[in-house]
Amino acid sequence: MKRIFAALLASAMFATAFTACSGGSSTASSSAPAAPAESAPAASTAPAASTPAASGETYKIYMISMDQMDQHWVNMDKGCQKAVAELGNVDYKWSAPDVKDDAKQIECINNAVADGAQAILLAANGPDADVAALKEAEAAGVKIVYVDSPANHPAVKTFATDNVAAGKTAGEEMLKALNEKGITEGKIGIINTNAATTSTVDRENGFRSAFEGTNFEIGETQYSEGDAAKSKDIATNYIAQGCVGIFGTNEGCTVGTGNAIKEDGGDVIGVGFDKSDMIQSLIKDGSLLCTMAQNPDVMGYEGIKAAVAALDGTDAGDGSTVDTGVTVLNAAALA
Repeated sequence: MKRIFAALLASAMFATAFTACSGGSSTASSSAPAAPAESAPAASTAPAASTPAASGETYKIYMISMDQMDQHWVNMDKGCQKAVAELGNVDYKWSAPDVKDDAKQIECINNAVADGAQAILLAANGPDADVAALKEAEAAGVKIVYVDSPANHPAVKTFATDNVAAGKTAGEEMLKALNEKGITEGKIGIINTNAATTSTVDRENGFRSAFEGTNFEIGETQYSEGDAAKSKDIATNYIAQGCVGIFGTNEGCTVGTGNAIKEDGGDVIGVGFDKSDMIQSLIKDGSLLCTMAQNPDVMGYEGIKAAVAALDGTDAGDGSTVDTGVTVLNAAALA
């Protein structure tokens, strides 16, 4: 029986069905919890399918992100919604913990399976924590597609940034800017989410590789769980230690870095990841040099398409990884 989510929400600003699982509930709410000031409001939705599939079957698909904090996930949800609207045979929900937390993300997976999900698009918080829950989901017949960050368990496909290459590009951009200022040595700070999230660890490794053979000293990585306020405190400490450059590996880390540099008013070079309104503002005012802008909308869009293809038997998937690309977003690009 086709379940159709609320088609018209006040002013149609929120167009997606969002499920928060931090409290153990898998009931879709009419709107997501309030997003932080630097992010767009978290969408809450799945547009009602406009055209039924030829077979008349509707597929229930969940997208489970790492958290609700970043605009990155809002944009991924928009990509999912676009595919849902085109396909016309998907009952879609976006579910996420309120913060990055392995136990809460596992709860989201379990709740999705209990709610009858036939496929799950997952941005894994870490490579190993979700594996047991994913095995149980697969045993229940659920198709798994990874978006942004995979876990160490086979899936239909993975749609993600080539994070090592993108991290190296971020390092090269910083190195170029430092050299242009006549700075050929000094300390570099890195703010990462945690030591378990594969995507951000890969970005860090790529970034570090750009400085091999130089006289710059990259210090021990500090972790903030992607929280902008914690990231700002870390970046402020890096600045006090005399760092000439700081790299943030995701949206929250980048916002915190930019805010600390802005507050200091100095010449520290800040480079980051992800694209949000606040990050763009920090680039425009010179607080950040640039950011590596991913394409989360493409991840969500292609992820839904791949899940439906696996469910209807047209393409079972080969477990491959599709690079969804990255763009260097700097002041010139935003002018």
